[in-house]
Amino acid sequence: MTGLSTLCYIEKDGKYLMLHRTVKKKDVNKDKWIGVGGHFEADESPEECVLREVKEETGYTLTSYRYRGIVTFVSGNGVTEYMSLFTADGFEGTPIPCDEGELEWVDIDEVWKLNIWEGDKIFFRLLDEREDFFSLKLVYDGHDRLVSAALDGQPMELFDILNPDGSKSGIVRERGVAHREGSLHGTVHMWIVRPNEAGGYDVLLQKRSACKDSNPGCYDISSAGHIEAGDEPLPAAVREMEEELGLRVRPEELAFIGVHHGAFEAEFYGRMFRDNELSYVYLYTGPVDVTDLKLQEDEVESVLWMDYEECRQQVEAGTLANCIYLDEFRMVGEALEKQSGGQENGRKKGE
Repeated sequence: MTGLSTLCYIEKDGKYLMLHRTVKKKDVNKDKWIGVGGHFEADESPEECVLREVKEETGYTLTSYRYRGIVTFVSGNGVTEYMSLFTADGFEGTPIPCDEGELEWVDIDEVWKLNIWEGDKIFFRLLDEREDFFSLKLVYDGHDRLVSAALDGQPMELFDILNPDGSKSGIVRERGVAHREGSLHGTVHMWIVRPNEAGGYDVLLQKRSACKDSNPGCYDISSAGHIEAGDEPLPAAVREMEEELGLRVRPEELAFIGVHHGAFEAEFYGRMFRDNELSYVYLYTGPVDVTDLKLQEDEVESVLWMDYEECRQQVEAGTLANCIYLDEFRMVGEALEKQSGGQENGRKKGE
């Protein structure tokens, strides 16, 4: 079944007029908070529909409004809705009760805390961050769980949101929303190391691309990435090393050394970025010739080898532009010490 509808978020004094859908028992939006709008009548344009629906549900006549995007909503229950999304900042008239639920003005920052669809959070983010018209496709599994999203025809990254113990909460959230809210999610960190002539180890650092959404131009882990919704750490680690560095490794070549919890928040490009991740940390000691690497341009600007101890000292002193978690880097050092100890014991036994 296919439908056409409109949805409008009316803004006043930093608040959106939100509708708490509580009336209809058989309502796909039951108990959710949404904007105002409804289905097209015969021969209506999107603009005619939104003006009529807003008037019927609120009593207001819109005097200033914008057509912001088209949202393709696939319910997973055999229903596909093509929803024209509007915002409005001008209206007149006397408010009336709504027969769909309760209307309430809510601070825009507080809207995120309401019982809203995960996909709605995506277009709230887009309404805030973009001025141009967008096309957003949201696919659910029939049980309110988001399973895929695409923006202007391009797939968006979705994460499993985690409980503090690392188990999956059942919530799937888009990358930009997760970093806006500081939602706990999983990542993989792969440290590439090699013995050096001084008897220690070199570590391969990547310099993050200048277009990264966080910490652009900083030195970072050899290779790292998010665990996509439904994926597991080890396959994600293998995939990320090939995508970022063009380095093909076998799962058994990655030595798992532990899980690290990292969190920070900072402003990039005028927006807050809140990272909150459980990282599965691996060591890779196979041969690597940096001249053979194929760097993913939008992720990695360059790579360089640095002595582990020198790198640790520079991270501690703040003399290296980096986004490395010092406690994780020390965890890498402890793993290298154990590895060196095991190799030394092996040599002694062979003497």
